[in-house]
Amino acid sequence: MNPSRTLTLAKNVFQEVIRDRILYIIGFYAIILAIANRAIFEFASTTQDKIFLDFCLATMNAIGLIIAIFIGTGLVNKEIEKRTVLMLIAKPISRGELITSKYLGLSGVLGVLLLAMTVIALIFLQISQMSYPFTSVLIAIIFIFLQLTLITAVAITLGVFTSSLIATALTFAVYLMGNITQDLVALGRLTENPAVERFTQFLYLIIPDLSRLDLKNDAIYGIQAIPDPLTLFGHGVYGIFYSMMLLAIAILIFLKKEF
Repeated sequence: MNPSRTLTLAKNVFQEVIRDRILYIIGFYAIILAIANRAIFEFASTTQDKIFLDFCLATMNAIGLIIAIFIGTGLVNKEIEKRTVLMLIAKPISRGELITSKYLGLSGVLGVLLLAMTVIALIFLQISQMSYPFTSVLIAIIFIFLQLTLITAVAITLGVFTSSLIATALTFAVYLMGNITQDLVALGRLTENPAVERFTQFLYLIIPDLSRLDLKNDAIYGIQAIPDPLTLFGHGVYGIFYSMMLLAIAILIFLKKEF
């Protein structure tokens, strides 16, 4: 795999996605925050700071999730359906480079969007003179990015071997289940049924534990303290490792695919 060629392809993917008017979403995000800021002030003036910040991060996460899933599942699938993949792999481009570049390009788009939305959210917080834990919020946003890149890897992997529609539905299912895997294991233990317990443990092993990468409530409401640096590092490595493992699976599937 040629790193410079992969980065060049990733840059092309980044520019292609940006050209699809994805950045208009930034303006949409600003409008939503403006409306929410006014509405929240009217109905919850005493707890406006926390509720508005929670809304900012939740909306940021939701927008990123929609982009990661709907674009991620079609990145490779679109090339296959349009038969343009034949032109790409006919060039001196390996299938591994193609998959990796798609992932890096979309991850770059998500990074730019999150950065822009973070700046917008901070501007609203400053204008409204709301207090907020800056460091904790910044850490939570970094982990939102890690979670979204992991979902991007899931979307690309599922999009390699099935249709975009099915891949989209399955990726949403993985996201939903990934946020409750620990609860599923706890539920399996409560049933005291060995078969159910084994099944929930199996789900925990194969489905990414996305709750490790969700620090929004901890940062805003202090439900739990933000984990110590070593724990944060472990969670970050977990997210990156899972993404790399999914990409490796996607590459293996793509290598065996016939066109």
